[in-house]
Amino acid sequence: MKMQEFISSSPMLDYHHSLLVNLISRHNWKGLPEYQRIGEIYSFVRDKIHFGYNRSDDLSASEVLQEGYGQCNTKATLLMALLRAVDIPTRLHGFTIYNRLQKGAIPAWLFALAPERILHSWVEVHYQEQWLCLEGFILDEPYLKSVQNMFADREGQFQGYGIATNSLQQPEIYWQGKDTYIQKEGIADDLGVYSSPDAFYAEYGTNLHGWKRFLFQNLVRHIMNFNVEMIRDRRFPGRPTPQMQEKH
Repeated sequence: MKMQEFISSSPMLDYHHSLLVNLISRHNWKGLPEYQRIGEIYSFVRDKIHFGYNRSDDLSASEVLQEGYGQCNTKATLLMALLRAVDIPTRLHGFTIYNRLQKGAIPAWLFALAPERILHSWVEVHYQEQWLCLEGFILDEPYLKSVQNMFADREGQFQGYGIATNSLQQPEIYWQGKDTYIQKEGIADDLGVYSSPDAFYAEYGTNLHGWKRFLFQNLVRHIMNFNVEMIRDRRFPGRPTPQMQEKH
């Protein structure tokens, strides 16, 4: 298998940017064994880049790192860039997810702005001759633990607060050389695999357009991020009931 397309840079995967170069150097990620290389970068993106809503899905990796927060799509771009920079092949798998899994993280009155299905992605990493799915990096651990504490008695499938999993208390979010997930149970459509996020967004665009995009960028996302910070700090601004679903 030719791996060059899966380790190359792009305008979005700008791993030659000084911010990424300096970050990798400080942590000495290039000097680590492959398993640890993947794990430390994965954990950095999961926990040091807080869950939050950027102005657009198609930011470059350096922009996401500079902002210090992101959601599934923007954190995926950063994770891909950092892994490629240390010679780990990655690709993007695109989906749509149902917006209902965002209830709680997004105030209910803002749902009129969002389409029923929104663009979603996870990173696939080539490790030990196979492609593994990495999605568990979306929510930082302090945010996730706060939601887990809110619903400490909840068992079974859980959807809400940016989570769609079969087990809220024991989600598959830690790098152990296998797939990780946190929103997989909310997937609606499979849009296929792409060698870069640039190609994915060139085909599908971003989630919002026109006046909705302008409103989101300049007002709505700030409200959403304030709500997320309240949850992370355990000052719960509201507690919509998350969905409980039986397994199909």
